[in-house]
Formats: sequence, structure tokens, C-alpha cells
Amino acid sequence: MRRLLLICGSTRAGSSNLAALRAVRELDLPGVSTDPYESLRELPAFVPDEQPVPAPVADLLGRIRASDAVLICTPEYAGGLPGSLKNLLDWTVGGGELYEKPVAWLDVANPGRGEGARAQLAVVLGYVGARIVPEACVRLSVERSADAVAVAPRARPDLLRAVTALLGS
Repeated sequence: MRRLLLICGSTRAGSSNLAALRAVRELDLPGVSTDPYESLRELPAFVPDEQPVPAPVADLLGRIRASDAVLICTPEYAGGLPGSLKNLLDWTVGGGELYEKPVAWLDVANPGRGEGARAQLAVVLGYVGARIVPEACVRLSVERSADAVAVAPRARPDLLRAVTALLGS
């Protein structure tokens, strides 16, 4: 069984980023277990060398270590990563949890948006030694209605190819 950790960089309940990660879970791929990380808001601010690490941090780091790959979907705020996601990644700097781990991201930003978040994510993941899987980093279109957001049906084949590439790397 391959374990895929899903990290949403948005703290908004109805976010399109969360919808994209839900679509990954709905793929229900044989031999794949998805682990949605839903505690971004509970992570304390990063404090270098804090020992022992707070319980929410220990949980996060343990889940990263237990995963075979990590898939991130995040919005862009003020031209870069949301502070809460950057904080999550900061907690991985010293421990090596992401070192050589296959990582990719899904981009559901509106056309012309999201470049700052993608660029900053690539830099931060490089610092922690993650192995970015370029063929699994894809832009997906979403459809919005008055009360829901979902990955567009035409984007589902791209989503499947991305997840397959990430897990096959």
C-alpha cells in the first residue's frame, strides 16, 4: 500500500485547493492510501531547536515520515505562499522528513495567478531536499457554483496522470 500525504495550504473550508485534494481522494486508486492533513491551523509558530517539538508538530512530522509521497495544493497570498503553509514547511527544515521524498503540487489558481506561490514552494522544497516530481505538478481547472467548488470533469485525467506520476517516481 502506497501512502500519499495530502497537504492543503488554505485554511478556508470551501477552498478550491481543498476541493482538488478531495478529488485526489475520490480517485480511490487501488493500492493507494490517502492521508489528508487537516491540522494546519493547529500548528504552532516555528521555533528552531524547540525540544521536544509540540504534539501537533510531532504528528505532522510522523505523517510525513510515514508517507511515500506528498501532494500539496495551495493558494497564493500576497505573491507567495500562505504563512501557515510556510510555517508547516519550516518545521521540516532540520529533521530531514522531506529529504528525497517525492513531492508535487496541484495548482487551481485562476489563469495568470499562482506563479509566486509555485516559485516560493519550489525554493522552500529545494532547501529541505524534497524531490520535486515535475510531471506531477499540474494546473487544474475548477468549476464553481453558488454552494460548491470541484475539479472540472475535463481536468480529472490530468489529476490521475499527476498522482500516478508522483506515486510512480
